[in-house]
Formats: sequence, structure tokens, C-alpha cells
Amino acid sequence: MESYQNILVVIDPTSVEQKALARACTLANRTGAKITAFLSIFDFSYEMTTMLSGEERESMRATVVNDRKAWLNDLIEDYDREIESKVVWHNRPFEAILQEVKDNNFDIIIKSTHEHPTLQSVIFTPTDWHLIRKSWIPLLLVKEHQWPENGHILAAVNVGSEEEEHLSLNDKISEEAINLSNLIKADTHFVNSYPGTPINIAIEIPEFDANEYNETMKNHHFDVMKEHAKKFNIADEFLHVEEGLPEDVIESVAKRIDAELVILGTVGRTGLSAVLIGNTAEHVIDRLNCDLLALKPDGYQSPFLK
Repeated sequence: MESYQNILVVIDPTSVEQKALARACTLANRTGAKITAFLSIFDFSYEMTTMLSGEERESMRATVVNDRKAWLNDLIEDYDREIESKVVWHNRPFEAILQEVKDNNFDIIIKSTHEHPTLQSVIFTPTDWHLIRKSWIPLLLVKEHQWPENGHILAAVNVGSEEEEHLSLNDKISEEAINLSNLIKADTHFVNSYPGTPINIAIEIPEFDANEYNETMKNHHFDVMKEHAKKFNIADEFLHVEEGLPEDVIESVAKRIDAELVILGTVGRTGLSAVLIGNTAEHVIDRLNCDLLALKPDGYQSPFLK
């Protein structure tokens, strides 16, 4: 996290409490990072005022932007540090955010989150989900949970995979967890899930021992997890290997240890596969009561940059 020297904070115009900005200040106070408070606004009614000329509509938009910029400047005055501010007019907030990242080489996006109703999240993809899928830099989604000292960070790793991309991402997630735990004086936990006994095998092969299979699977994943954890000096007591879907296991362990932050990787699916399949970050985001830091694999190519 010390490498995050240029922080973009997405301001929530619907909330008095700016959780993301407060979190950014917590980090910046320890790293000396630069913070930019960013707000994207849009009012369709200004675009539909056909009686006005294009120049007049542009003037109206500028008035609204300046008004919100004044509001934002008043807001950041309450924070005891220098914070830059920027307000833009854009009808797609996630595009405005990513364009700002592209233009100014930000190191991390910090944004507060809202609950996403299941049906709505299928029909209208929230800004959070667009950012999870398309941001090529780390994305910290902030919730209500505070970051007390001696807290807990949970790093979700996929030690069951032998693919180079997953192995590299495991190291990236783990290193980030260690760095951040040192920064905020927390301990680091690793979590990994493994699949249960395939039902069809248990039915079709009478002599198949489901209990033995589960025990073998668990031991294998725990052994691999211990090998991974050795590289980062994480003791066995901080390792969690459990049967189930990743999103279920991550949520369960995060609640059990009262984690302040969950760190996981996301491959950034887009299009139809994202709607039908999603990914672990999207499945788990609404189920956590703590912050979520989503990281992309090295070499990830965002569709926004194509």
C-alpha cells in the first residue's frame, strides 16, 4: 500500500459521511500520498432542454458543475490535509472514473459501496461492478467497518490452481496483505476453499468413500496452502481452508475473524459471461460487512483501454 502515492477517491453525493475519503486520509496520513476527491455528475433534464442552444446548455452544465465543485471544496475543508478536487459532467460514472485514472496515472481507486438488489444487479450493472471488471488498478470498496489497530486482514488465495496466472496473483494478493497489515498494524489471514464431493460420483459408484475423498481434498489444499504461506511467514493458525464455494467460505471466515479488509483477485469478466457467471468478487461484495480490495493479475488488459 506504500506504493499507492496517488489516490483517487470517488465522492458519494448522496451521503453526508464520506467513508471512502476518510479511508483515503487514514492511508495517506501513513504514506504521504496525494488525494484527489472526484465527483461525476449528470442531469438528463439539461440535455433535453431543446429550446436552448448548445451554448446555453453548456453554460447551464458549467453552472451546475461549479456549484457542485463549491460543495465539494466545502466538504474537503473538514479534513485536516490538502486534498485536490475535481467535478466532471458525464452520464456514465464508471467511464468518467476510469478516464480520470488513465489521464492522471492514479495508483488506486477508493469508493464507498451500496447494497445491490439481486434483480437490479442483473439488469442494471452498478458502477462498482463496472469498476471491478474494468479497472486495471487496485480498487478499494469501503463499507462501514472501521480499521482499528490489531485488526485482521483476510487474503483470499486460490492455492488449488496450478495455472501460472493464478499462482502469480496469489503472490500479489499475499504481498499486498502483508504490506497493508504492516501499515495499519493488523495481522494477516489466508483463506482458500475447495469443492465438496461430486454428487454424481457418490451416486454412480457405490464403493466411493465420500468422507475419505473430502479428507484427502482438504489435506491436499491445506498442505499447498502451508507451502504458500511459508513464503510470507504466516503461521498455520492464520490459515483457513474450508469446503464450499469461494464466496461462501470467504464470507464465513471474514465474519468469524471480524476482518477489517478482504483482499482478492478478479479476472474482470465482461459481456454475457459476466452476467451469467460473474466472478468471486462480484458474488461476495454485497455479503461482506468489511472493505474489499480487488486486484487484477499482472498484464491484465482492461476493455476500457482497447
